[in-house]
This record gives sequence, C-alpha cells and structure tokens, in this order.
Amino acid sequence: MKNIIRNIIENYKLIIGVLFTGLFLGWLFFHPSDNTLLHENHIEGHEDHDHSAEQATIWTCSMHPQIKLDKPGQCSICAMDLIPLTSMQSAGNDVDPNEIVITESAAKLADIQTLVVSRGTPQKSVYLQGKVHTDERNIAVLTARFGGRIEKLFVNFTGQNVRKGEKLATLYSPDLITAQRELLEAISFKESRPSLYMAAKAKLKLWDLTDDQIAAIENTGEPQHYFDVLSPISGTVMVRHVALGDYIKEGSALFQVTDLTKVWVMFDAYESDLSWIKKGDHVGLTIQSLPGKSFESKVTYIDPFIDPKTRVAKVRIELANPGLKLKPEMFASGVLHSDIAESSDQLLIPKSSILWTGKRAVVYVSVPDRKSPSFLYREITLGPEAGNYYVVADGLIEGEKIAVNGVFKIDAAAQLEGKPSMMNPGGGEVSLGHNHGAMGTETGEDH
Repeated sequence: MKNIIRNIIENYKLIIGVLFTGLFLGWLFFHPSDNTLLHENHIEGHEDHDHSAEQATIWTCSMHPQIKLDKPGQCSICAMDLIPLTSMQSAGNDVDPNEIVITESAAKLADIQTLVVSRGTPQKSVYLQGKVHTDERNIAVLTARFGGRIEKLFVNFTGQNVRKGEKLATLYSPDLITAQRELLEAISFKESRPSLYMAAKAKLKLWDLTDDQIAAIENTGEPQHYFDVLSPISGTVMVRHVALGDYIKEGSALFQVTDLTKVWVMFDAYESDLSWIKKGDHVGLTIQSLPGKSFESKVTYIDPFIDPKTRVAKVRIELANPGLKLKPEMFASGVLHSDIAESSDQLLIPKSSILWTGKRAVVYVSVPDRKSPSFLYREITLGPEAGNYYVVADGLIEGEKIAVNGVFKIDAAAQLEGKPSMMNPGGGEVSLGHNHGAMGTETGEDH
C-alpha cells in the first residue's frame, strides 16, 4: 500500500496533465465554436432557400405527367426521377389552370409563330378532270316512219360529214306509194271536202316528207316510188344502222347525225369541291391530245345528283369547235378559280395552325398580357377548305391570336403537363400504351 501511495505522489503531475488534456479535448469536440455556428447558419439558410424554391416548383414524371408533387422524388408508377415544371405563379392571379406556359428561349428553339385571326375572301383553285362530249342538243336520230327497202345509200361509212338537206339514203316503200295515191285522190275533193285533203297531206308530213316533196307529187299527179331520206342537220354521221338492200320496219333506226361544231366538256367534281363551284365560274382547260393549246369557258350546268358509285357530280362547260379538232372522249384537265359560293367575308386560318384528330380540329390560342408565351387548347369547327387556308365556322373570333408554327411542340408540352391536348382533350391521365409499374412488378426489376 505504501508503495502504491508513493507511486501516485511521484506521478501526480502526469495524472493531472492527462486529466486536463481529456477535459480540453472534450470541450473542443462538444462545444460549438463561432466558425461552426456560422457554418450551421449558412447551411440552414441554404436549406431555407431550397425549401422555398421547391414550393415554387411542381415536380412531375416525364412518362406519367399526371404525377405532380411539390418536392423532388421518384415517380410512384415507374420509379423514375421526377423533373421540375415551370411555375406559373408569376403570371398573375387570373391564370387559367389549363394554360401552357413556354419560356422565351424554348419558344425560340421551337420556332413558335402566331397570327391574328382576321376576315377575308376565301379563294380556291379547283382542279378538275373530264372528257369531251357531244352536245346532246345537236344530235339527230333518223328512224323509219314506214316500212320499206334501202334502194340507195349515200352514206358509206360512219364519221362522214353531211349538210342539212343532203341525201342519206333512198327508200322504196309500198306504204308510201299508197299514201301518195290517197293524196292525189283527195285533191279532187279539195274544194268540197278540204278536211280529207288536209288529212292526206298531214299523213305525208308525219312521214317526214317536206313541203317541196308533197308539192312535187301534187304537180306531177303521179306518186313517187322512191323516197329520199334527208339529213335534218349539218354534222357528222355518228351511227349508221342500215346497209344497201336492207329491209326496214316502221320505227327502225337508220342514222344518227351529230353537229360537232359545239361540244361539251364534262368534268367530275367531288363533294368537297361542290361548295366552291357555281354557274358562271371561269374555267381554264387543256386537252391532253392538243398540247400547247388552252381553252377558256364558263360553267353552264352543275349536275343536281351525285353518282352513287364514283361519288362525283358532273360539271359542264361549252366550247366552240372550229375545225372539229375537239373530238368526243378526249381527256381534258381544267382549273376553276372561284370565290366561295356562299359568302365572301369569312374568318380564315392557315392549315399549319390546325391539329387534326379525325373528328376534332384543334388550335392553340395565345393568352394576352403574359410575360412568357402562354397558350390555351381550343376545339373549333371548320368550314370549306380554301387553298392553304380553312374557313372557320365556329370556335374563334376576329382579333384572337393563334399559333401557326410549332403547334405540335405546344401540344407536346400540354401532354407532358397533363393538360388538355390533341390526344387527351380532357386533360389529366394520359394513356401511353404501357405501364412501367406493371412491368416492374411482373419482372421484379427496380426501375
């Protein structure tokens, strides 16, 4: 014991030194210094700053835009890291929740352009295809008024040109000889029974005998055994139904003569083009077989019916045909420049501003009085197509500004934010055709 006490007394200085060293080290590690406090204050301030920034930012998933959180994290569906969306609080208190806000730099990169909706005269060039046709008003069909036999034939081939009154054929007809004798007998009763005379003469007229032919019969006092068939018009023999020596019956077709000095051009017009076509519109056309030559005329007729098979209506113009260069069944191509038939003062928007979804037409309307470009989804009703424009029937008013370029990029931004868009007019959850969460569950993988 005495030895222990002696060792403690001899080493007391060492023990006291170790004790004070421990106390100093403890104070150094557990007592906050001024630098430490400054550092903690700096961190605390930084955390406060980040917290306020997080509250001003909405975080969403790039694959599932319906996910929206007020702080960063992971998507609850696919476990992807959330990305920030631009805050719209700085835009004002009257912000529509469906507005798509795009930064100035993003708008420049997307080349977004706008245009003020205005009124104008819609114009369109309607391209038509058709054929040359004969003028149906200039067709004469000759039929036999009585039975007989073809004794002479002056038209030897189809396509032969004839003049009005020119002989086409000569007939021998016993019935015609009998009718002439009835006339000659009625002449003797001309004074006492004029009605009998007039009836006999009218019968010959109904058989296409001319006044000169009837007068010749009366002057000679003898019936003519041969009757000449004369062309009623000048034109081209399109059809010849008889040959030399043929026996014909009453009502048999003999010839068809067509005057081709005037022709029709019949164009096919689709249903979508009919609203642009009206009588009197000018049409410029070319004929495929006559290169280098152009023709002009006006619309004279629009078919009131649509062909149930081809779904087109016929549009007719008339052309003079000197020299008979235009022949039936030639192909023709026409261009009709027309103002809209219904009105000349309509709202017009470019085709590039419209997004089509089949049944719906969508535009993005610029929101006024915004620091950054802002747009709202809107469905509209369109009228007829007018070249590079469409007539707006409903959904827009004059003076509104719409996006005419970069519209798809605006719509893509709307889809990412879960707002009304072309493919999702109701907004909210978007169907993307796959489910990452389900894939992860089935395969056991952690996305």
